Amino acid sequence: MSRYEQLQTQLRQEPKIWLVTGVAGFIGSNLLEALLKLDQRVVGLDNFATGYQHNLDEVQGLVTPAQWANFRFIQGDIRQLADCQRACAGVDYVLHQAALGSVPRSLADPITTNGSNITGFLNMLVAARDAQVKSFTYAASSSTYGDHPALPKVEDQIGKPLSPYAVTKYVNELYADVFSKCYDFHTIGLRYFNVFGPRQNPNGAYAAVIPKWVASLLKGETVFINGDGETSRDFTFIENAIQANLLAATLKDRQGGKCTDAATHHPALNQVYNMAVGDRTTLKSLFALVRDNLVPFGVRASAEPEYRDFRAGDVRHSLADTTKAHRLLGYEPTHRIADGIQSATRWYVDHQNLLQ
Repeated sequence: MSRYEQLQTQLRQEPKIWLVTGVAGFIGSNLLEALLKLDQRVVGLDNFATGYQHNLDEVQGLVTPAQWANFRFIQGDIRQLADCQRACAGVDYVLHQAALGSVPRSLADPITTNGSNITGFLNMLVAARDAQVKSFTYAASSSTYGDHPALPKVEDQIGKPLSPYAVTKYVNELYADVFSKCYDFHTIGLRYFNVFGPRQNPNGAYAAVIPKWVASLLKGETVFINGDGETSRDFTFIENAIQANLLAATLKDRQGGKCTDAATHHPALNQVYNMAVGDRTTLKSLFALVRDNLVPFGVRASAEPEYRDFRAGDVRHSLADTTKAHRLLGYEPTHRIADGIQSATRWYVDHQNLLQ
């Protein structure tokens, strides 16, 4: 039995109280679903800037009425300290997912990105510290690796940021590290590598590549690839992200006891980890995989993408080394990209009303 399977059994036997920020978003709503199905109590915080009520509605339809009754929603903004304090009260674990993602968005509006991703992050740290939560697990980003050329990406080797978004996510890591040292506060950052799956928004200028392509193909529209198609990413299915969050949040409890001195903390605490699969897929290969999964639903098997200029702020290649997460967290990805694409495309086919 894996550590994650053991943890799921333990949580069912000893339910906890979790706060998920950004709960109406893609990753947040999937975390909510997983936690409620484990019979946990969940507080959710969201301002609907990039989250949607229909994500929460879908989760409600996927859990039992008794499980849904364990969810309390707070409509609020992490840029307001009082909202963060209200959400953190009485919570065991914080899963901080709320942020403004997207490199292009940050280039177009760095001030708003900074407000959510840095001011909001600091508010959450302060509120969680003051509420004496057991742990604070936050969404970091592979963008932190910046212009460092080495592959695979290893946690302690980063370069210079290539976008305002990357700056904000690196600052998150710096703040978390300072809080762990100055306040004996337990944090873990998960550097997400291109997480995808059901409920990821396919619409708008800043939509992620996989849902955007699925939507275009289903509507018979042209798919555009920025660059020559050889750009590669470590695409990571949402189920892997859920596992990493739960393993990270409960780490101190699984290791036992509260450390009284920051210098004596278990080495797995107050760290950042790559959250990925450890596979590299080119955009050209990704397109073929998405298209082939949609052929049974009317997409032409001969459909081809159109190539255009590289996008500012993007790195050429990204591939994670997940050794540290495996060794210290017990993380074992359960879904490779082919499994994830099959599941995600099926979800979009079943929810084509959201592709308008």
